[in-house]
Amino acid sequence: MNQLLLPLLLLLVVAVPLVMGTRKQKKQQAAQQEMQNSISAGDRVMTTSGMYGTVADTSSDTTIDIEIAPGVVTTWLRLAVREKVEPVVEGDETAETADEAAGIASAPETAASSSEAPAQESISAEESQASGAQVAPPLEHGKK
Repeated sequence: MNQLLLPLLLLLVVAVPLVMGTRKQKKQQAAQQEMQNSISAGDRVMTTSGMYGTVADTSSDTTIDIEIAPGVVTTWLRLAVREKVEPVVEGDETAETADEAAGIASAPETAASSSEAPAQESISAEESQASGAQVAPPLEHGKK
């Protein structure tokens, strides 16, 4: 009896996480498949490559047409859609207050700070040598 206990415990330690992992993966795949099948024209989506657009046509079973800019429609595999995203509302005050809470500067302040940025970021060659940073020489393409 003691000889069977150790192999049985080892089997349980290896098998249980494996089974639980496959169940989780199957649930995620089912949710992804359901989302891709529920895509309709007018939905705002993000592809697996990070491209945002609005679904223009879903008449095909394997492909969809996504409008990425006004008048620019591209054809994508349905499987390339990662998720549906909420459309951005231009007059939404919650986005503005969220930006202010995060500390994002408004446009006039940004223009003033951008004029100061070059003076703050300029580092002399001596300072970069002292800090251990190395500056690569500029590339000269086509010059001999």
